[in-house]
Amino acid sequence: MTPFSKVDKNTSYVLPLYIKITIILIGFYVLINMLSIAQDIIVPLIFSVMIAVLLHPIVNFFVRIKINRVVAIIFTLLLTFLITATIAVIIFRQLGEFGKSWPLLVDKLTLMLNEATNWASRYFDLSPWKVRQWITKAQEDALSFSNDEVGQTLFAVGNWIMIMLLVPVYVFILLFYNKLLIEFIHRLFASRDQKRISRIISETKTVIHSYLAGLIIEAVIVAVLNITVLLFLDIEYAILLGILGALLNVIPYIGGIVAVALPMMVALATKTTSLFAFYVLLFYTIIQIIDNNLIVPLIVSSKVKINALFAIIVVIAGNSLWGVSGMFLSIPLLAVVKVVFDHFGSLKPWGFLLGDTLPTMPLKTQSIIKNGKQNLYCKIEAFTFNIKKFK
Repeated sequence: MTPFSKVDKNTSYVLPLYIKITIILIGFYVLINMLSIAQDIIVPLIFSVMIAVLLHPIVNFFVRIKINRVVAIIFTLLLTFLITATIAVIIFRQLGEFGKSWPLLVDKLTLMLNEATNWASRYFDLSPWKVRQWITKAQEDALSFSNDEVGQTLFAVGNWIMIMLLVPVYVFILLFYNKLLIEFIHRLFASRDQKRISRIISETKTVIHSYLAGLIIEAVIVAVLNITVLLFLDIEYAILLGILGALLNVIPYIGGIVAVALPMMVALATKTTSLFAFYVLLFYTIIQIIDNNLIVPLIVSSKVKINALFAIIVVIAGNSLWGVSGMFLSIPLLAVVKVVFDHFGSLKPWGFLLGDTLPTMPLKTQSIIKNGKQNLYCKIEAFTFNIKKFK
């Protein structure tokens, strides 16, 4: 018996399920490897597309007030660069001051860890010598870098600088050739699918724009709240920690944990009592509750409807594939995939699975109720007809 079962006597064949699954898995494996190998090309392009979608309404505004399109694009990019550069200068200045105090912070944290080790060794029968040895090694690693590590860091920084220089060029080209690219996408598909493609493009733009614009507004609000709390508690480097916390909060789920850990460590190292670390945790928890229940639903928009299970999975997968960039890109890319799935009949169940809309009742129950209502309506009609006939 061959692995192919004949359906038609001429040329039609149906692949067995195990061969279909094998082909899908091989294709998925090849796709993941290609995405990993071409990371330096794909990631800047995706960021550029998202930034271009975000800036497109601003460019159109300048074009509508009779400004040349090239000038409008350059002016928009220049304005974006100035805002980004201002934030970067503030962060780097604070980082310089933080770097000068880093050895003192490490010493204070080491002293606190030694005290915690002595306490734990008395109550949990641990070996204080081994723990202290681990702390000493961690302290040495934190204060010193090998030549290889310095070289790797410089290489990574240089790579990121090259990417940051390429992104504005990509964004300019995408904004300039916007209509050409959209027309190209339309010509890839048959004329009967043009309405569907238009809806997919429109909804994709809306999802990306709503998500990114909402994230920027959310980051600004969270940064202001963080800085206000840290200044109120008189925590050092409040501006740096507040802005970093807001930027880390953009990374779903994992970023919020790191965002609160940094100011807690600084509070432990710089304050005479550990209560300030508890206050930081308390206030940051309140900010997270406000963010998750008020800011995100109202500002980030409800258009990115991805359920928590798949959101966590894609964030972890994005980190494994592309690092921090993958963690940031994972949610909007999955939202775009959901938009595509929702417009094709065979893929709609997968789009429903990715979403967060819970069904009110099973489809079978809905069908039974619908049929029951129809039967009841027919019986009422028949009963009414008989009464009229009897009269």
